[in-house]
Amino acid sequence: MILVIDVGNTHMTFGVFDGDILKTTFRLTTKTPRTSDEYGLIISELLDKNGIRPKNLQGSIIASVVPKVMHALQSAVQRYTDTRPLIVGPGVKTGIRITTDDPRTVGSDRIVDAVAGYGKYGGPVLVIDFSTATTYDLITEDGCFTAGITAPGIQICAEALWTQTAKLPDVEIRMPRSILAQETTTSMQAGLMYGQIGQTEYIIQKVREESGLRNMKVVATGGMGRLIAENTHAIDVYDAVLTLDGLRLIYEKNTGR
Repeated sequence: MILVIDVGNTHMTFGVFDGDILKTTFRLTTKTPRTSDEYGLIISELLDKNGIRPKNLQGSIIASVVPKVMHALQSAVQRYTDTRPLIVGPGVKTGIRITTDDPRTVGSDRIVDAVAGYGKYGGPVLVIDFSTATTYDLITEDGCFTAGITAPGIQICAEALWTQTAKLPDVEIRMPRSILAQETTTSMQAGLMYGQIGQTEYIIQKVREESGLRNMKVVATGGMGRLIAENTHAIDVYDAVLTLDGLRLIYEKNTGR
């Protein structure tokens, strides 16, 4: 079994794979400062509660977009699971060629999503990750990461509304019954949800036009991805565990297991 960890700006998502079977997942907040021992104790307890004994783990892998947590987290994983984590970064085999102008600026999270999107669904594929930021990454038929688009995530847009205005409230992000809102809460929900759906559909359309890849598959993941995917025909597949699968695939490519 291997432990995979995706460190995002808002949450860390953990998964344990036995072969290609995802046995369990759990999440921690990223923004809470923790020591390596605190991480270790929390991870050990959550593994145990999910029926996983840390000593049974044979390996681990981490992809992170938050450098400041890495020292404590990496130390915790090494000490409390007795594995030396593989860190997704330069020199790690992915099976994906990055052909953008500056490959070094492509985040490890996007590389992991690209590996999973291409590995599970083939190419050409557009992978959309609805996380803190909404990212759109295009991988060609021959496995080249050729373009990426970055937009504010829906949570960022929502927080901008209620923190930058005097009277707008903090609202639940959900799909309203109609875009024809009759009061403040549903008017904000309509703007947020239909705005995100409209952005998604237009970016997909423009990527098809400018790339010429009319036959590309569109795969979505991320916390808000299911809600968006359920309300547009522009997304072909919603895959909740795409990033975790990408980490597994990269681990296998680098260890032969």
